[in-house]
Amino acid sequence: MAAIFAKHRLRRTCDNHRKVCTCQRYEAAYPLHVYLHVLKLCLLRDGRRSVRYRCNTVNIAQDVLYRRPGWVEAKENEDWDFIWCDLAWIRDNSNHLYMEEHVRINHFRNQFELCRKNLMVKNLKRHRKNLEKDFGHTEASKCDFFPRTFVLPNEYHLCLEEFKRTLGSTWIMKPAGKSQGKGIFLFRKLKEIMDFKKHITRSDEQRDTSQVENFVAQRYIENPYLINGRKFDLRVYVLVTSFVPLKAWLYREGFARFSNTRYSLSTIDDKYMHLTNVAIQKTAPDYDPESLYGYDILLDENLKPWLIEVNASPSYVASSREDYEMKFRLLEDTLNVIDVERRLTGKEKRVGGFDLMWNGGPVHRDDVIPATCGSSPFPSNTHLGCVNDREKQLRRLLKPIAVKRGRENIPEKRQ
Repeated sequence: MAAIFAKHRLRRTCDNHRKVCTCQRYEAAYPLHVYLHVLKLCLLRDGRRSVRYRCNTVNIAQDVLYRRPGWVEAKENEDWDFIWCDLAWIRDNSNHLYMEEHVRINHFRNQFELCRKNLMVKNLKRHRKNLEKDFGHTEASKCDFFPRTFVLPNEYHLCLEEFKRTLGSTWIMKPAGKSQGKGIFLFRKLKEIMDFKKHITRSDEQRDTSQVENFVAQRYIENPYLINGRKFDLRVYVLVTSFVPLKAWLYREGFARFSNTRYSLSTIDDKYMHLTNVAIQKTAPDYDPESLYGYDILLDENLKPWLIEVNASPSYVASSREDYEMKFRLLEDTLNVIDVERRLTGKEKRVGGFDLMWNGGPVHRDDVIPATCGSSPFPSNTHLGCVNDREKQLRRLLKPIAVKRGRENIPEKRQ
């Protein structure tokens, strides 16, 4: 595990011996998780705490919250300062939930605007249209990082026209509200999309209008970049701490998901060849577990990145030891950025493995580089795939936790 407080000495007064003692010996002699556990016990033994938390998920988040020094799991009838919950909890409670200003939660109420496939497409198209209106066609043309996409059934006729103009191309159909590869299929023939329209029309007649199921029809990236003949995609983590103004952090680590079968366009029915979802690939006979999280990005043969979709609730269940450690680091740094303990100044461009890439506008790196080939000498503050020396950086950055008695001593929100 990563060392957040690896060199932090905890001094306390022992009621029995009235002497100063330290947890430093645990750090030197035992693994870090033992040291952090002892640190937590020392805080609790003195009756001191800084944060009460709740967690309704069974995954690595529970371990991260439990091991965080100074954090105590709130009892059923107690108030809490932070909650890690699933999307179902947000859906059931967000409209009638009152939270004090200092309370933090791990989801925005309107996250579906970004993470539901049909709404993501709608918002991306709206963004591109606004760019063209405000800045012209040249600026809007830069918003070309997602494939040609239509929402069905509303845009069926537009989709049909585009399909006829590109006969022979491959398309992919996805249910807007499902995940893990459920209901996805590829198609090339006009008859297939017309039969599909008839199918969803019959289904819609059997349900209330407000419950019509939406699908997205998307041009399939036929020329993906291959490694050892296999298709893959990337998922990277983006932490958004504010929408107005927009403040977003990019994590340095991520994963690639590989298909289990060598890529070919000779067949479009092999889901192990064309879909990289872990839920699909793990059913293959010779599956080797891999995971990646957040934004799904596909590279074509020209190394152009394409945004495929955004996952609102990526899996935090580990498939391997490496997977566990990576997710633990990610969640731990998420709590560091959220900073319930108020140890940061609010001006940081980096916290652990997270780099601030947008803060009401693009964030640039501090180190200026010579401009080449028309590039800016002030590059974006993104370090995806770079060395994640988070332990060293966190030791310099984070102040020791100021642990006080009672929830009323949680510092006020910074102005």
